Amino acid sequence: MVRNKFLANWSLTAVAIAMTFLIAIGCVVYPQPSFAALPNKSAIKDARVLLRNALPVDNLIVREIQLKLEGMPRQANLKRWKGLSKDIDSILSNVSQKREQILASVIPTAKQSAEENLTSLNNVVISLQEAIATKDRNNIKPLSEKALEYVGTVESQMVQAFPFEVPAKYAGLPQLKGRAIVEMETEKGSFTMTLDGFSAPVNAGQFVDLVQRGFYNGLTFNRADDNFFLQAGDPAGEADGFVDPATGKVRTVPLEIRVVNKKDPVYEHTFDELGLVGTLPVLPFSAYGTVAMAHPGSDPNGGSSQFFLYLFESDLTPAGLNLIDGNYTAFGYVTTGEEVLRKLKLGDKILSARVISGLENLVTSK
Repeated sequence: MVRNKFLANWSLTAVAIAMTFLIAIGCVVYPQPSFAALPNKSAIKDARVLLRNALPVDNLIVREIQLKLEGMPRQANLKRWKGLSKDIDSILSNVSQKREQILASVIPTAKQSAEENLTSLNNVVISLQEAIATKDRNNIKPLSEKALEYVGTVESQMVQAFPFEVPAKYAGLPQLKGRAIVEMETEKGSFTMTLDGFSAPVNAGQFVDLVQRGFYNGLTFNRADDNFFLQAGDPAGEADGFVDPATGKVRTVPLEIRVVNKKDPVYEHTFDELGLVGTLPVLPFSAYGTVAMAHPGSDPNGGSSQFFLYLFESDLTPAGLNLIDGNYTAFGYVTTGEEVLRKLKLGDKILSARVISGLENLVTSK
């Protein structure tokens, strides 16, 4: 039996760079999507930003606060003090004067906590305002990041209910209806992954279910390419993936990718098949440590237990314009312990994997 392959023949690095080169010289013409989804600036490489953006939240006030805070470290580096001063005044005004409009989007059971988070956010913003006024560049980034922690928490408290239903043919598979954090301990150290069921509930659900079963404990990284990817999840024996004891067959999951400005993911078909090449996924392969489902090169709907960690960082393959986005399901990002990924090599062992939060969001048919 053929083992799962990250790509059947070519190195993805070579293919992506070659395709980018062809685009650059005009040899490849991509069909345009029906909505503005092509990246119009540098790819977002911060997993925290991508995860905040992926939340199904439509409160424009808090989203504006988030966007302005995310841009502050760069503005400070460019010494754009007037712009920073204007933005921080706007943020402070929104936090203090539009508090009720922000809280109106919060679920009833989280109102009190959200109020406390907004008070803490206001205090950090005041400190950030002082740092901007004194042109204290050393403190602008840490204060912005601290403020964004509160913003992200409030945004997560705005998610009223899981926003869509997966196709009926996949309803019997495990689903992650929300977020979960998994800690993976290896021979080289531990790291955590934040998994996003809002963007890929079936693939994330499959992974979390297998973590809960202890499936990954003791397995090794069976495929690797330095500075590109690490792959694990190949069990001993002939099977390529997880054999469900209830059926005696390998349990597979479909290609599942959510597109920017769409509520639910597209299933089974690659972006190329859908005429969406160049479209930006909600979870793009632009952050170091992207977590994704591996599948046989000839079957995008044949993913099971093997996953890979994307380690490649290059402006030659921007999000939405490479051969990985739209062909593989990303379902989360490594959010702590990135330094461990840089140490891991082919053959290194996963000692254990466990869900440390969000298990209540896992829905199974049991």
